[in-house]
Amino acid sequence: MDLTQGTGKEKNARAKKMMLWFGIVSLLMGFAGWTSAYIVSSSREDWIKDLTLPSSFLASTIVIIISSITYIMAKKAIRQDRVKQCTSWLLLTLALGITFIILQFNGFSQMVANGYYFTGPTSNIKMSYVFLIAAVHIVHVVAGIISLLVVIANHLRNKYSSEEMLGLELGATFWHFLDILWIYLILFMYFVN
Repeated sequence: MDLTQGTGKEKNARAKKMMLWFGIVSLLMGFAGWTSAYIVSSSREDWIKDLTLPSSFLASTIVIIISSITYIMAKKAIRQDRVKQCTSWLLLTLALGITFIILQFNGFSQMVANGYYFTGPTSNIKMSYVFLIAAVHIVHVVAGIISLLVVIANHLRNKYSSEEMLGLELGATFWHFLDILWIYLILFMYFVN
């Protein structure tokens, strides 16, 4: 496929999608580094082997999966030019994204209540990694929420339709990446002892 061919609009869309994927790959490399360090550190004598992750992390996993489904439904609605239905799905996705973050902070509170801290004399290297990985993911979910707010604002200004939905597609791709990334991270932290 010759990427230099096509209309200006098609080339612009390809360029934006490519830039998004470059960003996603760079984020993946960062998380690959942290999870690799987690594995290397698991051989330490002070590594906690019997850690139970907070129940809020499981709840937040379910919430972020549902939020990906609602984003898919928003895309489906706009493909059929059902503007009001798309608005409802996007707003529900936003609410679920915020709920995810609240549940993550609740998970941090549960860890602290169990005596696990990020740093300090009572901290543990495993817990520091759990806090770090979850907190960095939260920062990226905040970025996803900001992109979702931009998508919602553009949608309310009637910038999306079945003929023009690039911004919505880009936002959805990033959101689904955050969803898949969290599923990987929670499974990783659960099974890698």
